[in-house]
Amino acid sequence: MKRFAHLSRFLPPFVGRVGVGLLLCLVLEGCQRGRVYFPAAKEMTTQHVEIVRFDSALIADGQTAEGIRRLFADYPTFMPLFTEDILGIAASDTTYLQEALPQFLNDTLYGFRQTNAREQELFADIQDIQQSLDGAFTRLHYLYPDMPLPTIYLFISGFNASIYFAGEDIAVGADMYLGSDYEYYNRVVYDYQKQTMRKECIPADVVSAYLFQQLPFTSKKSRLLEQMLYRGKVLYLLSVLFPELPNYEVMGYTREQWAWCEQHERAIWHLMMDKRDLFKTEPMVMSSYLNSAPFTSEISQESPGRVGIWMGWRIAERYMENHPEVSLQELMAEGDAQKILEESQYKP
Repeated sequence: MKRFAHLSRFLPPFVGRVGVGLLLCLVLEGCQRGRVYFPAAKEMTTQHVEIVRFDSALIADGQTAEGIRRLFADYPTFMPLFTEDILGIAASDTTYLQEALPQFLNDTLYGFRQTNAREQELFADIQDIQQSLDGAFTRLHYLYPDMPLPTIYLFISGFNASIYFAGEDIAVGADMYLGSDYEYYNRVVYDYQKQTMRKECIPADVVSAYLFQQLPFTSKKSRLLEQMLYRGKVLYLLSVLFPELPNYEVMGYTREQWAWCEQHERAIWHLMMDKRDLFKTEPMVMSSYLNSAPFTSEISQESPGRVGIWMGWRIAERYMENHPEVSLQELMAEGDAQKILEESQYKP
């Protein structure tokens, strides 16, 4: 069985074929963080995202040979992907699959059976996820009307993946979103990774993964500056698409982690400038600033992880404040990170 790391919303998705349930605002008039990017809701074409409950079908039909045949018939595209990429079993090997899939669903050693029961209970009602995704994709469609609307599959991953691309569609490992205090997570992830393993984090994770896929990194340079601004721009756009979310939730931080960054913003920036880290390409430096970790080692053991992405978001935000004529689409298309930095006049 393959095991994939939990997808962070701050890193581009890594699965080859490709880890917030709040009610929609009654009026989708735009981001309340400064600039307004959207008209009234009635002036936008409402997008309804289809959510497919493969998770429930798998638990119900994955126990028998007849049920497994039904899964292949009902989900001719996703079932083979799930079988091969999550279970690590060739879809054509039906004999082994009929033996292995029930074992996978009923395992108690790793807690899969208990986890599946918990997932079905927690996800019995997904209206919060539906409404949040509909709102975000309605806004995104207004900005990028030619972007295809993905279908969202909920599935059981056996703690293998949180967000997974199935062609142009997106699959969500619902068992990776059972709550930060879910007991079986202690066996598969570190404490710092649990912050975003909550049901209400699914919409932002889905949309951020989609943005990384649809708006890929295109810069010919790959210094820390380019990488942190690329990810920072995606988070800035994400915050606009989810105006109901506080910034720390968009970032995947706690309120305290966000406050720490704000309090030490000036010191962080001066340390980065003194070390000339913005212009480095060394993997260790890049990893420290960009990857999920208990802290950002280049800064301080008291800092949260991914401070470089937080800083990239701040620079993008300042750039947009100084350039009211620049659209969101133009911001995302701008590949000159040096230009964005200089014209942001970012000086904390």
